[in-house]
Amino acid sequence: MSGTSGDGLDIACCEFTIKKNWRFKIIKAETIPFTKELEQSLQNAHLLDAESLECLDLEFGEWMGKVTKDFCLKNNLKPTAIASHGHTVFHRPDLKMTKQIGNGFALSHTAGLPVINDFRKLDVVMGGQGAPLVPIGDALLFSDFDFALNLGGIANISMDNHGERIAFDTCPFNLLFNHFALKSGKAYDEGGNLARSGSIIPEALTALNSLGFYQQKGAKSLGRENISQDFFPVLNHDTYSPNDVLTTLSEHYAACIARIILDHAKEKSTKSQLLVTGGGAYNTFFIQNLQNKISHKVNLVLPEKQIIDFKEALVFAFLGVLRLRKENNCLASVTGATEDNCGGTIFGLFNEI
Repeated sequence: MSGTSGDGLDIACCEFTIKKNWRFKIIKAETIPFTKELEQSLQNAHLLDAESLECLDLEFGEWMGKVTKDFCLKNNLKPTAIASHGHTVFHRPDLKMTKQIGNGFALSHTAGLPVINDFRKLDVVMGGQGAPLVPIGDALLFSDFDFALNLGGIANISMDNHGERIAFDTCPFNLLFNHFALKSGKAYDEGGNLARSGSIIPEALTALNSLGFYQQKGAKSLGRENISQDFFPVLNHDTYSPNDVLTTLSEHYAACIARIILDHAKEKSTKSQLLVTGGGAYNTFFIQNLQNKISHKVNLVLPEKQIIDFKEALVFAFLGVLRLRKENNCLASVTGATEDNCGGTIFGLFNEI
């Protein structure tokens, strides 16, 4: 899994069993940092011409294959297959277009294992957003929770709504946090301490809350294009200090997410349960802010570190299992596609599972 945060490749070796319900075990997991050169290339991939992007697609596939092979050898692992999300370069479902690089042939050949990738494209072709894809994992692997919130480059939430799974991107997250932390000389805002030291910018907060994305109803998703076109113009002002922007973003994110959760929290004798994962779970300033807004109705749960860090990689492994079993791994109720579907392109030969 290489998410929009762009900090490295998450690798998780997972085991799945099913009787009445699905069960999982993360056997071994590790984040492999990108080389500086590769990180720079991935960050600028959306600016490349077609030929250069094709070369990067192959290069990234080979690199993923090498580090995955090394990971398996180091830990004496013999997995059935690799399920790869790839690295998103473009995501424009309105144009029926989404592009994740990390070439499947190159990945399979280099790692010496079969590969399933390109999980989003079928859903987009069928009129869906192609995102988020994790909610089927929330439904089948984490059904004890009423809400599942992932705080990665972009924040998304998943929940049961009257017997139907719904999910959508709620707001940007670390894509913007990290951008403005860099302006303060930090790779990221550790613990939210930079935001803790700033002050809310009222006019920027009002402008953020008024953006068109928040007026959309139903299935919706954010991409880097939205960040550049909609969010940066609001925040890139010479008079705004980076720390004040981080404080403003933290308040904006917490209010957006709290409003969604409280609007969907069911009236019951016990509090609803919210599972929070992704790198943003370590931003204690934000987590405290969110908890303060929802604690009267919802219990915020931070799971063990392995789940916080590798839940998305775990679920993409699960999507690969469902693809091999020819079972739906993408929910129309989440993405807005014409019907549930089984996405993913297969490279290499598989034994039956």
